[in-house]
Parts: sequence; structure tokens; C-alpha cells
Amino acid sequence: MTLTTKADGGRTHGRTTSLPAGRRRRPRIDPLFLAFLLPTLVLFTLAITLPAVMGIVLSFTNSVGFGEFRFIGLTNYVAVFSDPAILQAYLFTIGFSLVTVLVVNAVAFLLAIALTAKVRGKIALRAVFVLPMVISGIVIAYVFSFLFANSLPALATTLGITPLEQSILADPDLAWIAIVVVTAWQAIPSTLLIYIAGVLSIPGEVYEAASLDGAGGWRQLLSITVPLTAGYILINLIIGFKNFLNSYDIIVGLTDGGPGTSTTSVAMSIFKGFNGGDYAYQMANATIFFVIAVVIAVIQLRATRGKAAL
Repeated sequence: MTLTTKADGGRTHGRTTSLPAGRRRRPRIDPLFLAFLLPTLVLFTLAITLPAVMGIVLSFTNSVGFGEFRFIGLTNYVAVFSDPAILQAYLFTIGFSLVTVLVVNAVAFLLAIALTAKVRGKIALRAVFVLPMVISGIVIAYVFSFLFANSLPALATTLGITPLEQSILADPDLAWIAIVVVTAWQAIPSTLLIYIAGVLSIPGEVYEAASLDGAGGWRQLLSITVPLTAGYILINLIIGFKNFLNSYDIIVGLTDGGPGTSTTSVAMSIFKGFNGGDYAYQMANATIFFVIAVVIAVIQLRATRGKAAL
């Protein structure tokens, strides 16, 4: 930083002074910014950070959620890793999330290609396809529960499709399919919007040049569209998988974790444990689940760092 002094009468002296790098002034923070930030920090700390820290501490105790408790070390964590019901919940949650994220991204990507093509009414079609994202998950679950329990069996009976004449929600081997379908139906719109933005960001001249070189539709899709939207695909895969791990309302509305415990997710097992007196035990489960979410978030940040997609 250079300082120039002026003598009386407006004459300027050539003397300059440079501040050392270590003494350079930091940008001044506007007090108004702090005034708006402080309430948010206080509320976030009281509503999120403090309860989370208390929950982690209580996971090392025998607390039932109230009253006295004593510290029991890693007993709850050891029990979580050896509990077949908890392990089943993790297997279902991870498997369901992997299948759903693949279905959602495949369908959303193909729809984005179709809705950015030169077709009539594509703006109206985009509006129709994004409607599911504004409807509550529990409402969607109850509507589809009626369809799976009544409409689909009736249609299957008419068409003579014996395996579907009974509600698939009552079949331990098929209930997960219904959950994937409904979850995908709600999640596709938000993923679709990101893919539409990605496809529209590709210059049209690239496709024109490819056409002049004789590249067909599939060749352009594989050699141009997919590589140039790779950042969007990566972001959707990671964010989608992380979101599906937390699935709760749709599963509750469709199967409530049944039949038996075949569709019980990790989130459901945690909430049910809170009501069943296993507070500290399920807090240990929640802490493990939190660590998994943090790891996925770190992977997401590293994978999307420097990407120009968004």
C-alpha cells in the first residue's frame, strides 16, 4: 500500500511509504452484516448445533431421554454394530438409495434431452414434470398407497397378471419396489431441472459441427452431451444418494417399515427407538449415521470443487 503526502498549498511530495505484507489492513466487516448474521448463528446453534452435541454426548450413556443417566462408554456403539435389525436397516437404506439414485438420474437425464429438443409445447411439459416436487411426500405416499393397494390389484386381476393381484406393499420381496417408484416420482423433477440447465449450457454450434461430420443422435449423445454434462451428473448422483439415505416420510406413508421390518430405513429405526425408550442407543445409531453423511458431504465437496457445472 502506498501513501502519498501533500504539503501546504497543494504541493505533492514524492515520499511514499509501503506497509509490510504482515501489517496490511484486512477488509473491514460491515456492522450491518454482523447484525443480520448474529440472529442466524444464535438460532442455528440453539436449534441444530447444541442438540447435536448433546445427542452425541448422551450416546455414551444409558439415558432414556429424561431423568438420571450414567456414562457407559462405547457399549451402545458395540451393540449397534452387532444388532441384526440395525444392520438390516442400513442394508435396506443403502441398497434403496443406490437403486433410486440410478433410476432418478437415468429417467431425469433422458427427460432433459427430450424437453430441450425442438418439440412443440416443451415449456408447458417442463412445468408439468416439475409439479411432483411441490407436493408433500406424505401426501404422495398416501395417494400411491391407495393405488398400490386397490387400483393396481384390480387392473392386474382384469389383465390376468397373477403376481400383482395382491398389493405389493404387503409382499416383503416387492414392497421396496413401490418405495423406489414413489420416491423417484417425487425426486425426478429437481434432478430434471439441473440436467436441463446442463444440456442448455452446451453451445448449439457443437451439435451443428457434429452433424456436419456425420454424427448421428446416439453418437452426439455419447460423445457430446454426456461428457459436457459430466459435472451435472456427478453432482446429481452424490446429492441424490445423500438425500435418499434420509428417506422417511414416503416410507412411513407407504409401508411404515413393513411388512415386518423389510423396508425399515435407518431414519425410521432411529425415530422408533426414541419412542421406545432406547434413546441413548439410537443416539449412537444417529451419530454413526451422521458420520456417514459427513463423509458423503466431504466427497461431494471434493468431487464438485472446480467444476464449472453449477
